[in-house]
Amino acid sequence: MSKVAARSSTRKAICLLSGGLDSATCLAIAREQGFACYCLSFDYGQRHAIELRSAALVARRLGSEEHRTVKIDLRAFGGSALTSDMEVPKAQAGEAQVAWDTHRRGIPPTYVPARNTVFLSFALAYAEVVGASDIFIGVNAIDYSGYPDCRPEFIRAFETMANLATKAGVEGRTQVTIHAPLIRMTKAEIVRKAVELNVDLASTHSCYDPDESGRPCGACDSCLLRSKGFAEAGITDPALAAALQSLS
Repeated sequence: MSKVAARSSTRKAICLLSGGLDSATCLAIAREQGFACYCLSFDYGQRHAIELRSAALVARRLGSEEHRTVKIDLRAFGGSALTSDMEVPKAQAGEAQVAWDTHRRGIPPTYVPARNTVFLSFALAYAEVVGASDIFIGVNAIDYSGYPDCRPEFIRAFETMANLATKAGVEGRTQVTIHAPLIRMTKAEIVRKAVELNVDLASTHSCYDPDESGRPCGACDSCLLRSKGFAEAGITDPALAAALQSLS
């Protein structure tokens, strides 16, 4: 039995789960800390909707109490390479890694306007209904793509708002806590933590622009950051290995 499956608790938490490396590791941490986890995923019109299959696998294998996928349509607004026909940026041939420099290049086109604000708002509603006072989100502020809604100050501000916005908070029945356990970890540290907690990394999906079979492109920002993390951790990425094998 894995570490994360060995503990049980009546403490409930909502875990935002995309199906990627970070959110899967975040869920494993919540389970390891003893939370009964209610996972929440979104079909929001993303071009990489294949990640939802990974989210279902991860939720099941990490012993979530419940897993809901909510359908919303952020393509109605667009404004992102993930929710419009805008091209997903890819690394130039021979480029070893991507390191978004927000001072020089600005926020990348894969940023989805207000995505984490929207997701956390749904998680807050779900938490109030099931009686949870804890919400987990796998944002990261070190090895990340420069998104403004992945920063610690955003998480703190949302937590403050959450305790002003709900019936449970106003009545003093609960104090909402937003957990972002990965926020100051490097991608390599996240990979090592996932391995420590027996996360099935082969089931996770990170690519922004997979092919029709769901294989990662290997050249988008998310793929390169993931590859960088595994390389620095000295661990083979099982998802990439499986994808390469399927091409042989």
